[in-house]
Amino acid sequence: MAGHSKWKQIKHYKAATDKKRGALFTKLIREITVAAKFGGGDPDGNPRLRTAIDNAKAQSMPKENIERAVLKGTGELEGVDYVEVVYEAYGPGGVAIMVQALTDNPTRTVAEVRAKLSRLGGNFGATNSVAFMFDRKGQIIVPAEKLDEDASMEKALEAGAEDFVKEEDAFIITTAPSDLHAVSQALAKVGLKATTAEFAWIPKSSVRVEGANAEALLKLIEALEELDDVQKVDANFDMDESAMAQT
Repeated sequence: MAGHSKWKQIKHYKAATDKKRGALFTKLIREITVAAKFGGGDPDGNPRLRTAIDNAKAQSMPKENIERAVLKGTGELEGVDYVEVVYEAYGPGGVAIMVQALTDNPTRTVAEVRAKLSRLGGNFGATNSVAFMFDRKGQIIVPAEKLDEDASMEKALEAGAEDFVKEEDAFIITTAPSDLHAVSQALAKVGLKATTAEFAWIPKSSVRVEGANAEALLKLIEALEELDDVQKVDANFDMDESAMAQT
């Protein structure tokens, strides 16, 4: 699969520092809160919430943190009112970037994203300036260790997946957006338990980047992902794994 997923997997399977784990928990809590706000607090009747809770459990989030996030989303506990926003941009080497965020202050968030882009060689784009280069899909990540690739692919396709590829030590499973939650649950029942199930912008084609552009691009993407309000960054690049591993 072209794009951001290979780099993401290298980062995903490295040992996380306490600081990064705290930042990850913050992003997961926001997703749970927003899911509960728009779909209700019952995960059995709210597929997005069910998936958000499963993602949190996969990262060993304490039960009480999950429960508080749900109650804040339903209004039973006082919480922050988050909105979903998507920003479009270009990075070094002409790479198209989609930034998904959950924020209580869009003015602050757009300023932070713009500042990172400006400082690290990117450019903020207008609405629909790069979105047409991507397809909106569901993306499920399953650790591949000790799993047979052919058997796992068969199970994924039977569960309703559109695409299945192995990258590094993970299976990347793509679904229609409306099928993400159902496919994730079906996979879990047949032994393919996801570490992440989320909506993603999948590039239709990729832009090859090398050398200084590759290094600058990865620094930019990581800086964007470290922003508190940013949930996910997708981009349409392709590069050698050696360049990705050095970041």
